[in-house]
Amino acid sequence: MADQYAQSGDGKRPAGIPALRWEEPPDGPVLVLLDQTRLPAEEVELVCTDASVLVEAIRSLAVRGAPLLGIAGAYGVALAAARGFEVEEAAAALAGARPTAVNLAVGVRRARAAHQAALVRTGDTRQAAAAALAAARALHREDAEASARMAAHGLALLDELLPAGGHRVLTHCNTGSLVSGGEGTAFAVALAAHRSGRLRRLWVDETRPLLQGARLTAYEAARHDMAYTLLTDNAAGSLFAAGEVDAVLIGADRIAADGSVANKVGSYPLAVLARYHHVPFIVVAPVTTVDPDTPDGASIEVEQRPGYEVTEVTAPQVPVAGAGGGIPVAPLGTQAYNPAFDVTPPELVTAIVTEEGAVSPVTTEALAELCARSRQVTIS
Repeated sequence: MADQYAQSGDGKRPAGIPALRWEEPPDGPVLVLLDQTRLPAEEVELVCTDASVLVEAIRSLAVRGAPLLGIAGAYGVALAAARGFEVEEAAAALAGARPTAVNLAVGVRRARAAHQAALVRTGDTRQAAAAALAAARALHREDAEASARMAAHGLALLDELLPAGGHRVLTHCNTGSLVSGGEGTAFAVALAAHRSGRLRRLWVDETRPLLQGARLTAYEAARHDMAYTLLTDNAAGSLFAAGEVDAVLIGADRIAADGSVANKVGSYPLAVLARYHHVPFIVVAPVTTVDPDTPDGASIEVEQRPGYEVTEVTAPQVPVAGAGGGIPVAPLGTQAYNPAFDVTPPELVTAIVTEEGAVSPVTTEALAELCARSRQVTIS
């Protein structure tokens, strides 16, 4: 079946509608995504009828953000199972779609394990598909709950570090409801500060080259009536120098066992600026983003994306001319360095906030204890 786009008649996405949802129309189950490449100009949904289309949606960043990628991966396995596709093949393709984001592989493994266990136990493919879907739904629900707890822990930490209130927070990339089953990670903390009257200003890094800050974080901040200001990434230094930043809040795509943090490229320079200017640099991510099998930052595989993302500018509803579908801004044949992420060493991280609490200082031992505590809570 061909995949299709659907747009709401009034052009508005109702408040509370998630960036991803499972539906079961008469012609078979589908996974519906809010296409984030079309924001903020259009609120358009992409309907995925098989895992291969979901893989392409992940690679093209139509769906993105570590926690949401985990949820999408789990639903992708369930979709393959429900529609009678090869589950192992779908799981492998989904897990490898974006190598740096550990949550994607975690979500895929969880749904795949549920599917396999049910298949072994019952021999019934329908029951196995139902088990995979139940695992995906459970992960979706748990992420929403984790988001709320991260917001509470993060706000408590901000109040502890900045007792005067009136927080001026700088954030990078997008970490709100567009990346989560709930209200997000770092953005959820800023939103909690806003709702409690303690957010004075949200500084939004533009986040080049794909502008997730300008297109997505500003979009979410505007929807919540937050006081926010957009800045180009290379203006952050002058903002610190002017004493206008009280804290930096970012998310994470993978946290190594030693506390090294892989996040959207541009995060590491902010950590360096924050350290020089004595500003807290806080990472907010669910425990599933901590990868004990990756020992340190040097072991994190950093995704390299196409050069045309740098040599061209893409904007929704704008005529295109470049090889990558955008407007050329560099001479033809220009080579581009385009890592999707950079890695911040633990000594530059003030704290890592998770749904189980905050770790500060960030050490191998503290993270291991946090993960062990999380496993105990899950088992009980």
